[in-house]
Amino acid sequence: MVIKKAVYKTSVVKIEEILNDGVPEFAFVGRSNVGKSSLINSLVNNKNLAKASSVPGKTRMINYFDINDSFRFVDLPGYGYAKVGKGQLDVWSGLLGKYLTSSQALQTVFVLLDIRHLPSELDMQMIEFLVYNNLPFMVIATKADKIAKSKQQNQVKMIANVLKIRPEMVITSSSEQGIGKDKILEYIENKL
Repeated sequence: MVIKKAVYKTSVVKIEEILNDGVPEFAFVGRSNVGKSSLINSLVNNKNLAKASSVPGKTRMINYFDINDSFRFVDLPGYGYAKVGKGQLDVWSGLLGKYLTSSQALQTVFVLLDIRHLPSELDMQMIEFLVYNNLPFMVIATKADKIAKSKQQNQVKMIANVLKIRPEMVITSSSEQGIGKDKILEYIENKL
C-alpha cells in the first residue's frame, strides 16, 4: 500500500463529538512519549502531519486524519502521565474508552510500546481492555533502532509473554529508520 494523501480532519475532546460516519479507522494508542506521532508521520511520509507534543501527556484529545480519501488514522490520547490530576485523568480515560467501545468502523487498534522496556501495568490493562471488548489489535514495538538487531526478537518474545499474546502480534518499528513501515501498511491493506 502507498499512502498518497493524508490530511488532518479534526480533533475532539468530548464523547459526543466522536466521529461515527462509517469510514474505516485504524487507531494508535500507547503511553505518552512512545512515538505515536512519529509513527503516523512515518507511515504517511509527512513529518508535520501529526504533531508531537514537547510536553509528554499533553495530547488529551482524539485526532483524526483522512488517508487516501478512503480510511482514517486516529491518534488517541497518550496514557501514563498523570500531570492532569485524578479527576481529569478519568475524563480522558472516559473519552479513550468510549471511542474504543463505540467506534463501529474501527478496524484495528495499534498499541505502541517502547521495545526497550517491558510492558507497564497500563499497557497490560489496555491489552486486557481490548481482549475483554473483543477489539482487534496489534502491538507495535517502537524505537527498534535503539537496540541491537540481534536483541530485537528476544525483546519481542518477552513483550509478547508479558502481554500473553503470540509474538506474531508484535511488529518491530522505527520511525527514524523506517523499520516495520511496510509490514504495518501491508497489514492495513489486508484489513481493508
